[in-house]
Amino acid sequence: MAVWQQNWPPLTAPAAGQPPAGWPLAHPHAGAVLSAAVLAVAYGFSSAAWAGWAQLALTLPVYAWVGSLFHRGALEAARHRTTSMDTLVSLGATVAFGYSAIATIALPGRPTYYDVAALIITLIAVGKYLELAGRARAGAAIEALAELQPRTAHLLARAASGQHGDPAHAIDIPAEALRAGDIVLVRPGEAIPADGELAEGAGTVDESMLTGEPLPRDKRPGDELTGATVNGPAPLVLRVARTGAETVLGQIMALVDAAQKQKANSQRLADRISAVFVPVILAMAVLTLAGWLASGAGVVAALIPAVAVLVVACPCALGLATPVAVMAGTGRGAQLGLLIRGGESLERVHGLRTVVLDKTGTLTAGHPAVVRVAALDGSDGLGTLALAAGAEAASEHPLARAVAAAAEDRGLIPASAGDFRAVAGRGVTATAGKREVQAGSLRWLAETGVDTSGGDHLAAGLAEAAQTPVAVAVDGRLRLLLGIADALRPDSRDGVARLRGLGLEPVLATGDTLEAATAAARAAGIGNVHAELLPQDKSELVAQLQRERGPVAMVGDGINDAPALAAADIGIAVATGTGAAMAAADITVVHGGIGAVADAVMLARATRRIIRQNLGWAFGYNLILVPLAATGILPPVLAAVAMATSSVTVVGNALRLRRFGKTGGHAGTLARRGAIRPAAQEPAPEGASR
Repeated sequence: MAVWQQNWPPLTAPAAGQPPAGWPLAHPHAGAVLSAAVLAVAYGFSSAAWAGWAQLALTLPVYAWVGSLFHRGALEAARHRTTSMDTLVSLGATVAFGYSAIATIALPGRPTYYDVAALIITLIAVGKYLELAGRARAGAAIEALAELQPRTAHLLARAASGQHGDPAHAIDIPAEALRAGDIVLVRPGEAIPADGELAEGAGTVDESMLTGEPLPRDKRPGDELTGATVNGPAPLVLRVARTGAETVLGQIMALVDAAQKQKANSQRLADRISAVFVPVILAMAVLTLAGWLASGAGVVAALIPAVAVLVVACPCALGLATPVAVMAGTGRGAQLGLLIRGGESLERVHGLRTVVLDKTGTLTAGHPAVVRVAALDGSDGLGTLALAAGAEAASEHPLARAVAAAAEDRGLIPASAGDFRAVAGRGVTATAGKREVQAGSLRWLAETGVDTSGGDHLAAGLAEAAQTPVAVAVDGRLRLLLGIADALRPDSRDGVARLRGLGLEPVLATGDTLEAATAAARAAGIGNVHAELLPQDKSELVAQLQRERGPVAMVGDGINDAPALAAADIGIAVATGTGAAMAAADITVVHGGIGAVADAVMLARATRRIIRQNLGWAFGYNLILVPLAATGILPPVLAAVAMATSSVTVVGNALRLRRFGKTGGHAGTLARRGAIRPAAQEPAPEGASR
């Protein structure tokens, strides 16, 4: 049973009946202060007559208040007829404190072990708080998704009225009050409040939250609209079909929630170990007490070696093995731009076989860029590009921004333009440099009377290379073709190769078209491609790969990746993406791409090795010293010293992680960025041309 997770409240908003937010923070702080005072009295004033009473007064709140979390956990385990790490912590502290209190009150002159009782509780409490501090609340992913839903809808008519309403007299109502059949106005730039169909109007909608792709989709009456996607420059009238949990966004939230709950129930390594370790130690303590009593020793004499067994076996080293390694690993990761959520994430790296990669924003830069300039009039095409940049300057379309950026990258000054006119789904026309400039699809130019035969063959080649062709005509003559694609991140190909070198099989999963996905995979060196996937499809793909191959990591950056990130054994989010993706992930890459993902896997594996070494040391130490304590060779005082030495050794071993990446390897590349490598990859989806 995952005892630590069960008995320690979250650091943020708790569930009903749990302590208030931030409550555990006071426990380790108070325990550390009081324990320091106990040590000062025990080793600085041990000969004073009042020393025992002072230690009793200082240790009592540590035992009763700070230790209450462990005592409750031990009682909870006992009610379920099992044992846990809480059982051993609680029992060890109780025996040490109880024996010392009896000695102080009724047996003057006997040695006391208040320092042992205080340190047992405080060290474990501090270690667990360090681990909790690195773990984000699962509900953050759900909250981030919920923030996408607009709060207000502009109601034109209720379903029962049978009317369409007047856009000039729309009534603002809470979005959750919408019902199927309602007619709603969606103004330019607003998020769509519910799922439904386009009843009136035409325009474009940014569906990147659903597909992950940057180019907006053209919408005509009768087309489906999805809640939380963003309307373009034209007002639309929506007929509501689904609201609340029935919407696509609601289903995504449900997928994320279910996946995180399933992941939280996974049994941790330390919990599996404690299920065997704790009963064995308790049995040895009982046998030690019984053996000494059977040999004729008095109760006090028999109790001392039994106490020594519990003290020397107290799980300070075992309890610190994971938290201090997690603290060192996450701290070093933060220095390298890798934010690791907690110890569970590191433990799940073990046995990882497959890495599923999103395309847009993860494998690629996430925005369109001009990767080819092909002049059709015998020139270098730069003059025509400057005219096109001037004509596109007033447009907010991603393709228009790509054209403007291409001119700027080449040091060109866009021509002054006027008489700008955008044709939805087709292109733009403007007067630039006293010349008529048209930029858009070849089909649209042909419809306006431009002879496009000279560019048809080249445009077909661009399309085959998964580039979106944008044609530019000047004064009615076709002069330039631009190939626009989503450029590959500079480290993607090398990063994919490094993942293979780590024994991981990369798989590409994207909502984009098969042609674009195949081109991106070919450029990055990936052979396994899954395209045109919805968010639930990606989550199902992760589940399928888990059944077929074992543990799976998912790397993504968009809202559409959140269910798969939560469902994967390890979710890795790119920090340039959405908050929902980062909240659902176990590891966030602050900068860099696939190369940083390889570094994250290497750091996680190194941290897990340290955890296993620490656990091995803790068990080896118990294997040697518990028999010595049981036979009376090791008294409780020396048992306490051995316990502290073991804890220091575990901490020192964990701190070796601070050197990760300093002796060569790839981790040092995390902070370096290079120019984006052009790669013919992403065409506009069907209906996204402009």
